[in-house]
Amino acid sequence: MPKRKVVGQADMKVGILGDEDMVTGMVLAGAGHVDGQGRKNFMVVDGKTRRIDIEEKFHELTNRSDVCIVLLTQGVAEEIRYAITAYYATGKVIPTILEVPSKDKTYDPTKDAVMHRVFVFVPQAREEFGLSIA
Repeated sequence: MPKRKVVGQADMKVGILGDEDMVTGMVLAGAGHVDGQGRKNFMVVDGKTRRIDIEEKFHELTNRSDVCIVLLTQGVAEEIRYAITAYYATGKVIPTILEVPSKDKTYDPTKDAVMHRVFVFVPQAREEFGLSIA
């Protein structure tokens, strides 16, 4: 019997790393989950959260077989950019890492790996974001 790569479409979860407002909104929308062992698929990151704790949660979420997307604010992504870069270097696509803007920091599309791919396949998107073509 071959090993299953994905638990099942109905069983897939979204991992969430972000500020209190984003995590609370996603949990209230039904994206939060706590399993029988007390593992959560979300983490609130604030000014007191240690970088190592953020990185450990990121690695936990990216290694879980029931998580298909890890959603994190760009501020959190900047804290662990090296871990995200290392994850992309593995070539894994599930879970997908998505960076979203937070309410207290301006979104920078040049730091988002998804936007880098958009700029490769749709070069005019750079102009629409007001970025110089390099």
